[in-house]
Amino acid sequence: MNFSLITEFAKRDLTERYSGSLLGFAWNFIFPLANIIVYTFIFSSIMGARLPGSSDVFSYGVYICAGILPWTAFASMFTRISTIFPDKRHILTKLNTNLRYFPLYIVISESVIFAGTMVFFFLFLIYAGYQFSWLLVFVPVIYFIQVLFAYSLGFFLANFMVFLKDLRETIQVVLLFWFWFTPIVYVYDILPDFAKSVIIWNPMTAVVNGYQSIFVYNEIPGFTFLTYVLLLSIFMLLLSFWIFNRLEKDIRDFM
Repeated sequence: MNFSLITEFAKRDLTERYSGSLLGFAWNFIFPLANIIVYTFIFSSIMGARLPGSSDVFSYGVYICAGILPWTAFASMFTRISTIFPDKRHILTKLNTNLRYFPLYIVISESVIFAGTMVFFFLFLIYAGYQFSWLLVFVPVIYFIQVLFAYSLGFFLANFMVFLKDLRETIQVVLLFWFWFTPIVYVYDILPDFAKSVIIWNPMTAVVNGYQSIFVYNEIPGFTFLTYVLLLSIFMLLLSFWIFNRLEKDIRDFM
């Protein structure tokens, strides 16, 4: 796959997503910034929500942002990769390219948006008096695992998207339930033991907990379950490519 072609598609994706609007490219970062403002100032300052055992006025806002910002990035990347074949059929039917790696342009564009989002988050942390530590070196590691999981799961479903027309809507319903089965707006530690034993196997629990460990608790992320997510992602990616090798002709025909 030509990497220059991938980067060109990524540039077009970022610039054309809101083409024609007054603010254009800036909208890629306005929405994440709005999320940070809503979840930090409304929940923390107006509603007065606090984390258990914490008197910090911004603690709950930081907790939510540390979970919902990565979740939003994951959900967007995963959804767009899963629907890439029907969404980009007008390009892919004319382009002789390796479809396995074509979704990389989505990874690049979504990563740019996530990086911009984290800049706004860091600015808020500075405002809130957050003490940055060496634990920030683990953020790229967690993000890599998050991206690999989104890519592998998204490409797995992309193999069937052109055949199953209801799959697109089904994914949205699943994501709605999945969000609430991930400790983003509630604290994992206050759950009953049975709920913990179930939710801990949710791959996004390990990812979200990793960010929360760094930004909220100033602790080293739990790499036992992050390793589980990494291995699961590698397995799913290999399985997805294996399935694609057998369905590629049909996928191209149905596009």
